[in-house]
Amino acid sequence: MANHDPLISLRQSIASESPISLSASTDNNPTENLAVATHLYFSAPEPHAISLDTPTRFISSEKPVDLRSIFFAWQKRHDAIQDYIDSVQSLSDELEKSGQAGRVTNLVFVQRLDLITWLEGASDESEFIKPLEGDSAAAKSAQLASGSAGGIATVPSSAAAARIGKQVDPRLQEIYNLERRMGDRNSILRGHKPTDFSYVRKYSETFIKDKKKPNAPSTIPANPTTTLASRDKKPGRRPDPIILLSPSASSLLRMSNIKSFLDSGTYVPADSSSTTANILHVSRLLPSIDPQRPFRFILVDTPEQFKPDYWNRVVAVFTTGQTWQFKSYKWQNAPDLFKHSLGIYLGWRGEDIPASVRGWGRGVTSAQVDKWNPAQGVQGRWRDREVVEGIWGRVEESMRSRGWSKDGGPVER
Repeated sequence: MANHDPLISLRQSIASESPISLSASTDNNPTENLAVATHLYFSAPEPHAISLDTPTRFISSEKPVDLRSIFFAWQKRHDAIQDYIDSVQSLSDELEKSGQAGRVTNLVFVQRLDLITWLEGASDESEFIKPLEGDSAAAKSAQLASGSAGGIATVPSSAAAARIGKQVDPRLQEIYNLERRMGDRNSILRGHKPTDFSYVRKYSETFIKDKKKPNAPSTIPANPTTTLASRDKKPGRRPDPIILLSPSASSLLRMSNIKSFLDSGTYVPADSSSTTANILHVSRLLPSIDPQRPFRFILVDTPEQFKPDYWNRVVAVFTTGQTWQFKSYKWQNAPDLFKHSLGIYLGWRGEDIPASVRGWGRGVTSAQVDKWNPAQGVQGRWRDREVVEGIWGRVEESMRSRGWSKDGGPVER
């Protein structure tokens, strides 16, 4: 049986909604218990089983994560952070009792989000997934070079025309016989041999950094092979900005209704009784920063899984004016917090803005929406769009002033 990449098999099965089952053997011997299962059985594109202990190309703490941990993170994709952590510990204990080797890897906040986004097909790249090596990359390059993949489609040749039973004028046939397949930028740049040019981006960063520093001494490496050795590492991509919500029950915007508000421009009441994801994301084009590629914003209501550098990516904080919200933040004093990120207060139209919010000054922007009318429902929310656009405008202005660009995150602070 041909070797199958675990991550690609899992992603393809999710995309095609093909059945994926846990198996207690290499055959399709179904079981519901991940602590007992030894293999993951895929029905498409061809039936095959992969051991759950197989290391994948997903890297955490400089070590490959096994397929069992990857599949478990996918199963628990809707769980809250603490529930997921508890489940990881429980499964690890079950594995130990059943005599299975190894433990389940606990993927941190950003790793789990990145993995789920990649598996769902919402993103084609991941900073934690190593690219496929050698044969597959070379084969793809060879296909591009030969014109069997990529390129611009041409008018059907005589053979193709004959297959569909189309009559071709003899003089037009002569033209078809002389035509050649056109290439696109992928095939034109490669030639007849597959060549990896990814190291050029890494090598050019040295020149770009030196140019930004006047009179800076040259830092071009004496031996270019030190740069070439790291060319397999994926170049750093633009970080996703983070928006923090207030966990207060009195907040008009919670995880259950923030996406419809920021994405669709419609306010609906928060539903505290429903179980919602603890991580969401919305995409938004910010023309003054990058008119071509939308930013993907991460929405969370707690910073408990933050690493220190995540705070540099926080661009906005929704607040109700209650200072206890900031006790677990890097900057626990509100004036200090809103020097580093934009504060946003949303209240009912016609009601007074809290004195604490007014006292925090220009670092906090205030907006008001019409009170919810059950009789009108969403049909009466036509004024919300204007409020949302105003909030996005302030977020864009704040990000631009803090150094966000189309190629990178903010200036370190």
